[in-house]
Amino acid sequence: MKNIVNLFSLLTILFSLLLLNSCVVDKSESAVGLTLIPPASITNQVNLDIRGGIKNTTEKDKKYDVTIYWDKETEDSKLYETTVNVKAGKVDCVKYILSTQNRVGQHSVILVVEDGVNVYKMQKPIEVLDSSIRSTQKIEGAFIGFYHWSEQEGKMWNPTIKNLTDNQWKEVVHSMNKLDMNIIVIQESFRNQYYVGKHTIEQDGYQGKAFYPSSLYKERMPITANDPIEAVLQQADEEGMNVFMGVGMYAWFDYTKGSLDWHKKVAEELWQKYAHHPSFYGFYVSEEGMGSLDCFEKDPQKKGMRQQEVLHFFKEFKQYCYELAPDKPVMFAPNGWGVGEAREIYPQLLENVDIICPFAFARMPQGDLTGIEAVTLLQQFCNNAEAHLWLDLEAFLFDDKEKYLVPRPIDEIKKDLLLFDTFEKIICYQYPGVFNDPEMSVRIGEESTIQLFKDYKEYLDALK
Repeated sequence: MKNIVNLFSLLTILFSLLLLNSCVVDKSESAVGLTLIPPASITNQVNLDIRGGIKNTTEKDKKYDVTIYWDKETEDSKLYETTVNVKAGKVDCVKYILSTQNRVGQHSVILVVEDGVNVYKMQKPIEVLDSSIRSTQKIEGAFIGFYHWSEQEGKMWNPTIKNLTDNQWKEVVHSMNKLDMNIIVIQESFRNQYYVGKHTIEQDGYQGKAFYPSSLYKERMPITANDPIEAVLQQADEEGMNVFMGVGMYAWFDYTKGSLDWHKKVAEELWQKYAHHPSFYGFYVSEEGMGSLDCFEKDPQKKGMRQQEVLHFFKEFKQYCYELAPDKPVMFAPNGWGVGEAREIYPQLLENVDIICPFAFARMPQGDLTGIEAVTLLQQFCNNAEAHLWLDLEAFLFDDKEKYLVPRPIDEIKKDLLLFDTFEKIICYQYPGVFNDPEMSVRIGEESTIQLFKDYKEYLDALK
């Protein structure tokens, strides 16, 4: 009897192992990623961009059967299926654009990838809101800077923010989630306060300082937190949030070959170091720029040169990131000034930029397009390229006398949220130092930051 029991136990174990083997993903052989653009929530006036990334890290070519489902794995719920052949050591990305017109409610997208041995499954939630406009009219994410680049602008929060611990950065992330700010954009992973054409990095080497423990460059920013990037990602994992990794700063507005080479190295290190976090959503290029894509040059010849540098940079950088993580988007955030001057450039740029997130539409220069006109033009470009247009809403004002940043009154923020209603996502600059959860262990910025947090929470609750 004892022998029979032992035999039965052994068979049970073997059967369990066989079942397990059919589902367990061997990370050493293949990696699969699922990304929704935009993440978390969307109105039914915006198409959902579904991307399934596949990385074949074996030494043999492999065939993958890919299926995308809506809510459940049934024939009726199947959105798309295809077969892709991925060469040894190479990647591929399956992309499917879904109309959300008749899909209001809480849903999930399921990606199933089979290679003949293993079955890889990933699932992401998505809420589709019934609306007559594209925008949710909410701030659904924010930039965070670990230390503001300008002591003048950051006067009210830099003395505090540099002393935040890793745990306090987790508090910041948690407080953002209280306001349904599901997207975090890490502004930069390095600090190097130079400008394009006004530095000697090519001759003297890169002297910037890292906000995280970098193996590429040993110099660290003088902040208390050991690894605020890790802290942010850990908390974002727990709360189901999405984090853009800020790849920068090489030098402001610099898209030269030197900048490109540096960005490739840093992007790879950041991916190798932090890719295991589910919240790692995409890559953000920190250098910013003009809406005219000319990097603030005045001379017509130099303008054209800078525009070509921007085009070349993103073509090469997008391909490099694609090889690292084929489903992860690349985001670029210029201001909205001079968009009309780059009508011929944007269609080329958006071939290699997944998300463009411009800002400053509320303070357009005299003689330029109006904010609405610039947004309409950019939306046209994005529609044609199947790219994504988000808004970087400025949640701050400049102090009248000393020009440091102060929280913008809620009425002005609401005005922009209601005015610019075509953006599929609205994020803001920035969270720490502008918004402040009263339950935080430390106040970052002046007291009015707490009031803005409360006022925006009230606005948010009224929408529900």
